[in-house]
Amino acid sequence: MPAAVEIRLALPEDAHAIAALSREAIEHGLPWRWTPQRVRRSLRDRSTNVIVCHEQGALHGFAIMKYDDEEAHLLLLAVAAAQRHRHIGSGLMAWLDATTRAAGIAVIRVEARASNTQARSFYRHHGFRETGIVSGYYEDVEDAVRMRRDLRG
Repeated sequence: MPAAVEIRLALPEDAHAIAALSREAIEHGLPWRWTPQRVRRSLRDRSTNVIVCHEQGALHGFAIMKYDDEEAHLLLLAVAAAQRHRHIGSGLMAWLDATTRAAGIAVIRVEARASNTQARSFYRHHGFRETGIVSGYYEDVEDAVRMRRDLRG
């Protein structure tokens, strides 16, 4: 990841850019669920981390992860199309891994569109394994592949 790129906790003023990138990179072809209002609710949720990757004020990527006592659920992770292959996704994942481990949580789970082979490959590269299919997960439009990563042993 380039040195000028910064990963930090998101701020309320990041909500519009996060929602727009979610719409573009993740929610295309689906009803828009991650609106700026929903992103702001996640920012206020004590069990959720919203992080962003910025370079010179431009949002290049973000991730939203929800935590409970035993596992973390990676709700969204996206990198702008023009910024892919710069290790931004890996930087976001490393930040989330460190936070999850520090919290003593043993498992991270995520769902990816069955058709999104690039995302599934990214998660496999980061130690996730596919554990099942969830039929109609995405608004009854598309199936999801459920994946998990065990952080202990």
